[in-house]
Amino acid sequence: MTEPGGERILLGHGSGGRLYRDLVNDVFVTAFANPVLDRLDDAAVLASSGRIAVTTDSHVVRPLRFPGGDIGRLSVAGTVNDLATAAARPLALAAAFVIEEGLPLDELRALCASMASTAEEAGVDVVTGDTKVVERGACDGVFITTTGVGEVVVQHDLGAGSVCDGDAVLLSGEIGAHAVAVLAARGEFHFRTPVESDSAPLWRLVEAAVAAAGPGLRFLRDPTRGGLTTVLAELAEESGLGLEIEEEAIPVAPGVHAVCELLGLDPLTLANEGKMVLVTAPEAADAVLDALRGAPYGAGAVRIGSVTAAHGGRVALRTRLGTRRVLDMPVGELLPRIC
Repeated sequence: MTEPGGERILLGHGSGGRLYRDLVNDVFVTAFANPVLDRLDDAAVLASSGRIAVTTDSHVVRPLRFPGGDIGRLSVAGTVNDLATAAARPLALAAAFVIEEGLPLDELRALCASMASTAEEAGVDVVTGDTKVVERGACDGVFITTTGVGEVVVQHDLGAGSVCDGDAVLLSGEIGAHAVAVLAARGEFHFRTPVESDSAPLWRLVEAAVAAAGPGLRFLRDPTRGGLTTVLAELAEESGLGLEIEEEAIPVAPGVHAVCELLGLDPLTLANEGKMVLVTAPEAADAVLDALRGAPYGAGAVRIGSVTAAHGGRVALRTRLGTRRVLDMPVGELLPRIC
């Protein structure tokens, strides 16, 4: 039953799964509808300027620091990676901070130093920004919104509409580490096996894939909220084609696997902050895998499946037991405030 006053925002609306997708379509696409927004890409290519992409993202992770990263690194890497999904070289970043009263200045300095280091690694500068301070309790220390502008380096269209029957589905490495690292940092569980976040800027990796694939590169997406499952389900839904995915081919670190077994989590739905899903023409797949494995953060790149016209709009996962199950976008919130 709907509460008096109508529907309300739930934590699950921020999960990256079905509720999130419904919110985007029902509220934001309805309000702001235009041909660029309607594509729902991670970075929008501006037709009026030809080869410029722009993206924006807010980061609300709790706690601010976690094994392998912090909200500063996350905010730069996340926006650079969204630009990379459009094959866009990052040109400039803007950063807006909402800071809670009482946050130690040394903490803010350290987070900004982490942002600067990550931006240097990505080859981009933070060129402008804004700061607001709110009363104690109004946010978890600091929220950071970053906006990125990039130059698209390919001449052909990327996206679900470019995917073809028979294409190869690639993944740049092990999944699930970011979500598990954040969970461990909250101190609610004590895991013997340390897991570090994969948070990293992926432009150099994508640049290598672009050079290797040429026009054979079809699709790029980073599996953040909602994890690998959500990216694959969205790709099938948006393309109208099916996907055949091999569970055995999907790399999961032993520590992540152990935590998932302990807590009943599915690593395919856990957030990542340094991984990329790529779809290429079948003849380009081997060259792209070689390029990924030689690029920063791509040593564990693998082929996990292929595109098929056999069951349009659905993702079929062949399990380790040899059975098949359909992957669909998760509903609800697994781990709040992870990115």
